[in-house]
Amino acid sequence: MTEKPGPEKVYPGPATKCSPMKKISIGPRTLLYPHPDLIIGTYGPGGRPDAMVAAWGGICSSQPPAVAVSVQKVRQTYENLTSEREFTVSIPSVDYVKEADYFGIVSGRDTDKFAATGLTPVKGDLVNAPYVGEFPVVLECRLLQTVEIGVHTQFIGEILDVKVDESVLGPDGKPDIAKIRPFAYDSMRREYYGFGGVIAKAFSVGKEIEK
Repeated sequence: MTEKPGPEKVYPGPATKCSPMKKISIGPRTLLYPHPDLIIGTYGPGGRPDAMVAAWGGICSSQPPAVAVSVQKVRQTYENLTSEREFTVSIPSVDYVKEADYFGIVSGRDTDKFAATGLTPVKGDLVNAPYVGEFPVVLECRLLQTVEIGVHTQFIGEILDVKVDESVLGPDGKPDIAKIRPFAYDSMRREYYGFGGVIAKAFSVGKEIEK
């Protein structure tokens, strides 16, 4: 005799969870949700400020604090990084998605990207590299090491300082992502996405499973 199935279990939360669904392979791709939108600032030949978009990047060490960005050898930024060994990472807000996208469309070899966008190159206090003055968050980095990975070279930089606009600080004095308003990149669809509100408290919501 077949046992009758019990009632479907309903989980708490904003939506009902369902059983694992069938996964369809789409092959090996550079796909990760979400990709960051990082603006890498360097000085090029003759000291001209340059910037490029790097979606292949992120924090890679806590101590020392470090960030890694991957750059193809054909990029002007690759030459700038290997020459100067210092760089900045600027985080744009959604107000500047057009300018940020432009940084990834043209080459610094034949275009003054700052002049074209009307954005302000500001020399870092601790590194010989420019950052975008209008962008709310900036990391100043000094190259620690490089790693060759296929068509990309990964540049690992120690974060010497983080600069944040006062306007995006919360009442607690910490950067407020709701005020920064960063955006992410979908490499599959080649689209930019903004962020919603807080969904849970990190290192806290998971403890509910222990109860």
